[in-house]
Amino acid sequence: MKTTRQQQEATRRQILASAVDLMTRQGFDGTTMKDIARAAGIGDATIYKYFPTKDRIVVGYLDDAVQQALDATLQTPGFAGYQLQEKLQRLTDAVLEHLLADREFVAQVRTLAQRSPLSMLAEPLAARQRLREVVAGFLEAAEASGEIEPCDFKGVAGSLYTDYLAGVVTYWLGDTSDEFADTTQLVDLSLGVLVQTLRSGLVNRVLQLGGFVLRSQMARLAQHRSGLLGLLQLARQTVGSAPPPERPGAGTPPAPPRKPRAARPATPTGKKQKGTP
Repeated sequence: MKTTRQQQEATRRQILASAVDLMTRQGFDGTTMKDIARAAGIGDATIYKYFPTKDRIVVGYLDDAVQQALDATLQTPGFAGYQLQEKLQRLTDAVLEHLLADREFVAQVRTLAQRSPLSMLAEPLAARQRLREVVAGFLEAAEASGEIEPCDFKGVAGSLYTDYLAGVVTYWLGDTSDEFADTTQLVDLSLGVLVQTLRSGLVNRVLQLGGFVLRSQMARLAQHRSGLLGLLQLARQTVGSAPPPERPGAGTPPAPPRKPRAARPATPTGKKQKGTP
């Protein structure tokens, strides 16, 4: 009997859920494909039709988590009216929200990626491409509205955001502060530096300070937590104090200030979610 697409998707999700549960309790190396298949209630050979290796199961989990976070972000009420930093913060929060329930498993994934980074990076992750496109779209909208200066590296910025997000997750996994307050500060400061830089048109500053969005730099700095936050605070002050470039018609009156944002319920990073009662 031929299975439907819905049945196949249900089986795939059951495999992922079973793998997360077993690997959380037994570890990646202590869990076999046969263990996962039996926990998912499928035949030993059937699991290989969905995932040929355990690495692919891990990648499948990450792909699902990011795809769901993207969907939740774009469906946020009033999201089109958010400014650039708010959009990036909401997306970052959404990813952490989807990883929160499986935080122990995600920590194992990080260890696995550190142990065999080339193997993990070589695995296809459809969410990577979608992340790049969505972030590039955020930049296009901000540019079109005049919120930031013209940006010629929107595609590159989208790719850098995926590395930045990996760094944030690494930092969050080691965050022992109340309600992940340190991660909240990291996200606010780092995205604040990025957006201020784009608003000022100082593209070279992005490249000079771009270490905070590169995985290697984020991983290194995450080992020195207070130093990382101090660096970002200094960067935001430095970029924020730079005069904006002159534009034609600079003598026109400034736009009226935006209305203050409403309070938002807490997220895994301790921030409030915009657009909710």
